[in-house]
Amino acid sequence: MNDWKKAPVLFGQFFKFGCFTFGGGWSIIAQMQKLYVEQENTMTSEELLDITSVGRSLPGTMIGNVALLYGYHTGGVICGLACLFGMILPPLIILTIITYFYSLVQDNPWVMSAMMGVRAAIVPIIASAAVSLLKSAFRYPLCYALTAMAATLYLAVNMSCVTLVVIGVVCGLLISEYYERKEQKHGTA
Repeated sequence: MNDWKKAPVLFGQFFKFGCFTFGGGWSIIAQMQKLYVEQENTMTSEELLDITSVGRSLPGTMIGNVALLYGYHTGGVICGLACLFGMILPPLIILTIITYFYSLVQDNPWVMSAMMGVRAAIVPIIASAAVSLLKSAFRYPLCYALTAMAATLYLAVNMSCVTLVVIGVVCGLLISEYYERKEQKHGTA
């Protein structure tokens, strides 16, 4: 029964997120970070990062997956569906309207200028989300080196994402084991 009470609130919040989807899923992650982590304290940055990581790994759109996972995390299946439908309805409505009127505005310089301004405003929003998630993403300092190594391998060597994920899993296990043993050694000494 509690799920039914949370669902309309979550639907409204994700409907609002969906209205401002400019910039793709990462701008919505930034909005979720601000609302759920910084303002409401209903989840940690680590939890949001975990949900985002799983959402990116699943088939389908990242933000649809993240919305469903967040809702499920918060209140089960009903809340998951409320978040998902709240997220997808605004773009569906907006795209339907734009498609209907596209031929009237496709050459309008005012519309093109407005879209350029929207793109320029999205970059700092996405960057702030990335910085916030990066600051709280890692438990151990060696994880920053692992991130730099993975970025270098991806950008410079064009290593496949699957290989990078496998390397990340192995290195993550090794890093965690190293720090846990270090903590045990200093804790018992």
